[in-house]
Amino acid sequence: MITRIFNSFLLVFFSLIVFACSEDDQEIIDPTDDVTGGPETPEPSNPEAIDLSSYDNGSRVMMQAFYWDVEPRFEWWNNLSAKVPGWADAGIDRIWLPVASKGQSGGYSMGYDVSDYYDFGNFEQHGTVETRFGSRTELENLISTAHDNDVEVIADIVINHNSGGGLQYNPYREYDTYTLFDEEHGNASGMFNRTYEDFYPNSVSEYDPGSLFYAETNLDHHLDRVQKWLWKDENSVAKYYKNVMGFDGWRFDYVKGFEPWVIKEWLDEVGGFSVGENFDGNPDVLRDWIEASGSPAFDFSTFYKLEESLDRFQDLTNLEKDMLWKTDPGNAVTFTANHDTEKDDNVDNYIASENKLKAYAYILTHPGYPTIFYSDYENESFQEELKTLISIHNSIAVGDTEMLYIDEDEYVMKRSGTGTNPGLILYISINNNTKRRTVSSNWNNVTLKDYSGNTSYSPTSDENGMVQIEAPSNGYAIYSITK
Repeated sequence: MITRIFNSFLLVFFSLIVFACSEDDQEIIDPTDDVTGGPETPEPSNPEAIDLSSYDNGSRVMMQAFYWDVEPRFEWWNNLSAKVPGWADAGIDRIWLPVASKGQSGGYSMGYDVSDYYDFGNFEQHGTVETRFGSRTELENLISTAHDNDVEVIADIVINHNSGGGLQYNPYREYDTYTLFDEEHGNASGMFNRTYEDFYPNSVSEYDPGSLFYAETNLDHHLDRVQKWLWKDENSVAKYYKNVMGFDGWRFDYVKGFEPWVIKEWLDEVGGFSVGENFDGNPDVLRDWIEASGSPAFDFSTFYKLEESLDRFQDLTNLEKDMLWKTDPGNAVTFTANHDTEKDDNVDNYIASENKLKAYAYILTHPGYPTIFYSDYENESFQEELKTLISIHNSIAVGDTEMLYIDEDEYVMKRSGTGTNPGLILYISINNNTKRRTVSSNWNNVTLKDYSGNTSYSPTSDENGMVQIEAPSNGYAIYSITK
């Protein structure tokens, strides 16, 4: 009797062990919470990939062609000129340059302390002739090289705060301010000379509460004279940059510092691609600004949701929340890093290096106009994978977007494709195990392939389009059809 009871106990004990092991296997290979079900399908040995270059969807990618405090100084324009042909071959159609004119910090300036809008490295002031990036001739050569490679050049425009002027008495403030910009004081070009009358406050306008810094030298856009110099006159900043220098569009810096009608009037006058830096994670704020300005905006709402999902909270369900691209993809310029987020070890405005490629996989498969950050692309451990993602973006990242599954550590999204373009399925996992999940595809009885190259798994869909896909440990996969 004791023996029989002991044997029964052993049987139950070993059954529990087997059941537990089976549950673990299912979590890794075929999760029990698989909401779509479906049998696991056999894997063909080596399915032949489709030629992605034959599926040009017309979409391209922008390159932010700088980082904070670029090196070597005085050689940046030449450095970019050498890289542009390779970027164009990879699928880049625009390069966003740093502020190209002379700043108060001279040869050390990144341009955001703008002094002389018309000094591109050809006037002696602030201790240097060349800007940090090089000479005007080298800039003109870069723009020409880009155009020869069908790449547009985007100028970074700072049109609220100025720096580097001379000291003068300011009767509106009743003390001396650095508001004198003439040929001897920070404006050697002699164009757009300014005095305290051109900045807030003055006899025409009250102090602009939108200016959070450089308050004493914040340009007053309500003045007709300032409007003429910035965008209306034939030699205005906008028209000079477009017609003389050859810039094709605009990245408007710090748009919280001035009213959106300024950008609307600028674009009505000169046109061109544009994007505004409205540093705000609230998608409603971005939508309101887009409507008022008539310009696309950097999609900070998506940036922050990626940062929260991959870094801060490590919870992919944050990707269910509202983002600009979900309602207005044509005006959403998406990104995973820029010169500000990568500066000074930002904690709350930063996606860690180990999560960057998952973030890029997201923005390069979803709607919106993606931007690649220079330092990421030129990172040798990232570059080939980014080239692959750009190729996928420019070819099969097309059609309606449908989220197929989401939980804390898994995210599956489908692009439906259009016409003969098959579309894709993105599978992101932040789990430490290899994951598999059965989802609904658009493809019946078709063998799939992971075009990211992160897995060798090649499942076949069933007659109803159900297919079991795989994501590598803490990584992503992008599936589409094979030949």
